[in-house]
Amino acid sequence: QVQLVESGGGLVQAGGSLRLSCAPSGRTLSTYAMGWFRQAPGQEREFVALSRSGGTTYYEDSVKGRFTISRDNAKNTVYLQMNSLKPEDTAVYYCAATRFFGGADADTPSAYDYWGQGTQVTVSS
Repeated sequence: QVQLVESGGGLVQAGGSLRLSCAPSGRTLSTYAMGWFRQAPGQEREFVALSRSGGTTYYEDSVKGRFTISRDNAKNTVYLQMNSLKPEDTAVYYCAATRFFGGADADTPSAYDYWGQGTQVTVSS
């Protein structure tokens, strides 16, 4: 069983930055694809960014150029650097992991086997 521990959420003004961290306990990060999702009140959980185990990254269109996903295998941690934050980025952000996507789309929550508890990000206008 993989436990994902997230940190780094908080309250920030529009235009500000936050960095989220996610560390899987008991497993080596390098063998997992790591994703970030977010869920605003009353909305479905949506894809934000993905870092495949080989290092390839993908982003949801609305965060391209503002968010960066990265991993530090030595620290066994994946990060989501969020710059130029907007009020519409307000949501609970979740870290997710899987070793194999199989035939699932990597931007869907059902493709991931393990989830963190979520961390709140609030962007004030």
